[in-house]
Amino acid sequence: MYSAQVLEHFQNPRNAGELAEATATVELENPACGDVMKLAARVEAGRVVAARFLTRGCVTAIACGSWLTEWMQGRRLEELQGITYQKISEELGGLPPATVHGAQLAADALRALLARVQ
Repeated sequence: MYSAQVLEHFQNPRNAGELAEATATVELENPACGDVMKLAARVEAGRVVAARFLTRGCVTAIACGSWLTEWMQGRRLEELQGITYQKISEELGGLPPATVHGAQLAADALRALLARVQ
């Protein structure tokens, strides 16, 4: 059911945990399934220098948080604007319709985070 990319990020999540001295932190909940994602970033000179996530939720939500924080690091804020849940799903090998909500939560968390730092 899960792609190799999803399983790798779930079993070995990158950037999980709190972020000291974060520029911004957001926490969102998916009301339909109850998954919760906390996303934090430290931004210097318009570029993400560190990103962390904490997720209480399903395999896909954890994998999406891991992929997103890995992808965010080193990117300029303008580059982050175009990320969509479809892009996250593609990068993780395609998510089944029943689990795409994890990518939607991650994309929503990124949009909320960007609203705080810009």
